[in-house]
Amino acid sequence: MNKKALIGLLLLFLLFASFYLFFGYKSDIILLNIRLPRFLLTVLCGMTLASIGSVYQIMLNNPLAEPYILGVSSGAALGSIIGGLAGFVVLMPLFGFLGALGTMFLVWVISHYKSKGDPYRLLFSGIIAGMFISSLISLLLYLFRQDTAKILQVLMGNTGHIFDSREWFYFLLAFGFSCVCLFYLYTLSTQLNILTSGDEVASSLGVNVKKLRKKIFFVSSLLTGICVSYAGIIGFVGLIVPQLIRLVLGAEQKRVFGFSVIGGALFLLVCDFLAQHLTVLELPVGIITSFLGCPLFVYILLIKK
Repeated sequence: MNKKALIGLLLLFLLFASFYLFFGYKSDIILLNIRLPRFLLTVLCGMTLASIGSVYQIMLNNPLAEPYILGVSSGAALGSIIGGLAGFVVLMPLFGFLGALGTMFLVWVISHYKSKGDPYRLLFSGIIAGMFISSLISLLLYLFRQDTAKILQVLMGNTGHIFDSREWFYFLLAFGFSCVCLFYLYTLSTQLNILTSGDEVASSLGVNVKKLRKKIFFVSSLLTGICVSYAGIIGFVGLIVPQLIRLVLGAEQKRVFGFSVIGGALFLLVCDFLAQHLTVLELPVGIITSFLGCPLFVYILLIKK
């Protein structure tokens, strides 16, 4: 059943991807220079955020865990905003990664202070760090009023990034590198399954729990930094998609991760298409994911209840 479901989801993704690329087709120039880059960026963000959400949720044993909740997205956004305001637009992915990594380091230090790294303490530390970083972003909004539109674009989430030739080359490198990182996270699925038994049991079975969490936080910070630097903060993808998959197919992490990669890309493509065509004025995709994500999350809570 899982293979059939995976093939079915993949076919659905390919069908909608074709529709997304060729809807209202006008010319090859628009297709190659605008739609294809936007398509690849949307796919990258969708599969990255959903898969990271699936990893965080099982690693912290909390269904609310995702890059946005843990403050990683906010840290990446702060780094990207600082890079953009400083004029280093091409290096915004690097600034985003440094912001995400710095936030994750802060969260790690707070959660492990006089503690062995309780998952719930880690989650609350992420929430606090995210609130603090949000206040710093608000300060930048106030100080750099002439750049309000640029900052809001990062905060609301927008996959309509226009690439020049140099940015396009760097983005393709980042896309390939992100796929390698996602595959690496997939290889950790067995250890994450063992981790659901508890830290002590996992340690007795040969899993270095602290090292595992460090590796995941480093790789996920890199991936989140890349996504946020190009598309801004996009919430609910990493929260909703893995939850729906677990609800239907169970909690085995390899299965959840694989479906999250495809399901996240499909979900964000649908949201981005709606953002472009729902009204005359194009909406930030982050608004659409929130509108769809909130009722879906409530539905999941009611079903589980």
